[in-house]
Amino acid sequence: MSNNLLMTVAEVSALIEQDHVLLLAGAEALLAQLPPGRWIGGTAAYFMTQEGGLECTDRIFVTDINNLAETAQVRAYSATDLRDIGHHYPAHGFTVLIVPGLSGILESFAREVQTYQDVFNSPLFGWIAGVEVEQIGKQTPKTFSGSGDGHRDRAVALHVSLPAAKLCRLDIINLFEQGTGATIAFTADGFETKDNDCLIDGKPGNLAAYINAAGIDVKLPLVADYNGAMINVSIRSVDDMKMSVDFFAPVFEGIQYRFANPVEDYIQSFGQQLAGMKDAPVTLSCNCILNYLYAELEGKQTGGIVGPITFGEIAYMLLNQTLVYLSVTDA
Repeated sequence: MSNNLLMTVAEVSALIEQDHVLLLAGAEALLAQLPPGRWIGGTAAYFMTQEGGLECTDRIFVTDINNLAETAQVRAYSATDLRDIGHHYPAHGFTVLIVPGLSGILESFAREVQTYQDVFNSPLFGWIAGVEVEQIGKQTPKTFSGSGDGHRDRAVALHVSLPAAKLCRLDIINLFEQGTGATIAFTADGFETKDNDCLIDGKPGNLAAYINAAGIDVKLPLVADYNGAMINVSIRSVDDMKMSVDFFAPVFEGIQYRFANPVEDYIQSFGQQLAGMKDAPVTLSCNCILNYLYAELEGKQTGGIVGPITFGEIAYMLLNQTLVYLSVTDA
């Protein structure tokens, strides 16, 4: 199955030169040194490894899927082109998508992906490229499409065809559930809310004022129930001067949200979720930077789940504070 390791530039370059199909995450300075080949990558500084969570800027996290991929096609997409990603899906397989964080293409993808034609016809797994937390605003997240030339405004995809004898499944682990507080709805889609442009228990209100008055812990996301699937929207900031709230993913008009219940023991809760996955070995996975920070995952293990720590996760749509994983098994 897949191979997930932290490797040096020289070690990764050797795999690329052997024509391996690779998914890569690491510092821009490292990814920029790699030769052309069948790989995509994105900037990242934090990882879950077999030894536990860690920050690493001198090695590249490598997921080698060479023994899974019957064919692999690398593509880079502008915001306009990305609307057609479903047209490029393999007939039997999956697609990995990496989008640069803090970018216009991320905002358009997050707002529009549910309207993309054929986007739900095949598993779409992915993540949002980021940088070290202390470098946010100083460095720009980048994506790479099979060469050392980084993109700040393009998404990159690896379309993977699987042998007929293989099946794949895309799932999420979300430890958060809706709490019992007020129901919150929004009068417009977007990454920000201000003034009295939301409905709190059905009445016009200001979300920043509600958060302050109710003593809400903004480490907890807003959670919506999408036909039984709990989908998070994380709080990026609350501006008490402007009385506005910024989000890491868009909220949508017509959806009802509640702030999540606290998770008392992240590792224990995660282990309980993993207990039901023993028959589905994880091939690809990513976990959210907010989970890493808020649950203090440095040095802690999350079962057999390893992969990059990301600035957002993709399971068809943009997710927050969620672990996304893809399993490839025998048919």
